[in-house]
Amino acid sequence: MEKRLFAFILLLATFKGFAQESKINSETKPLVIGESVTFYSDVLNENRNINVYLPQTYVADSTKTYPVIYLLDGGMDEDFIHIAGLVQFGSFSWINMVPESIVVGISNVDRKRDFTYPTTIDQDKNDFPTSGKSHDFINFIEKDLQPLIQSKYRTEDTKTIIGQSLGGLLASEILFKKPELFDNYIIVSPSLWWDDQSLLKIEPKAYNSEKQVYVAVGKEGEIMERDAKSLYQNLEANKKEHTKVYFQFLEAQDHGDALHLAVYGAFEKLF
Repeated sequence: MEKRLFAFILLLATFKGFAQESKINSETKPLVIGESVTFYSDVLNENRNINVYLPQTYVADSTKTYPVIYLLDGGMDEDFIHIAGLVQFGSFSWINMVPESIVVGISNVDRKRDFTYPTTIDQDKNDFPTSGKSHDFINFIEKDLQPLIQSKYRTEDTKTIIGQSLGGLLASEILFKKPELFDNYIIVSPSLWWDDQSLLKIEPKAYNSEKQVYVAVGKEGEIMERDAKSLYQNLEANKKEHTKVYFQFLEAQDHGDALHLAVYGAFEKLF
């Protein structure tokens, strides 16, 4: 019995020594995919945060400039990581779907305030008590954000905006009222029901530059699908010679998961 116990203890000691010898040394470092920038907005009178993805060649080639993709709902806990990943993947040389681009994710403070224009509908006002300040937010993009990006990073003139849901409403409003702010518009599941579809009833502002507009919607119910299709038909019917308009219906997606596939489809078409 004692011999067996001694053999068992010896076996355990052998395994313990082996485990200690085979232990792998490791080092942990932060995984960095971009930069976080906080700055004061004179237009909004508050601090704002943006997340910035820079292409892999940005540091290596100090002479190269890049187009910029502006992402609404661009916080780290929102859509920044997966859209930045799409841009990285799409810009691989063997994929060549989208040019190497800087991605600027705009973190939210109050998206219901920033992404909506004033409404005449009482229910909208009750459900979104802080709403109606999109005019200020659009001015923030034009007067604070875009100049900051142009001065801080090596940018080309080409600018794209991506917006989904209320962000899609805001992107549509910019297209209708200040189209020169962006060259490409990726509008996904836009909340055009806001203020009884009043945005669809106004005449878009004329522009002279080239534009590409990509509208997408999932299987999201009659109103959302109808309004997205109406936006596309409106733009298609009134487009200039230098404008391209695309529409995608994502039958297998809903309001919650349409964005990723829609942006992938947009990259395939627009670039």
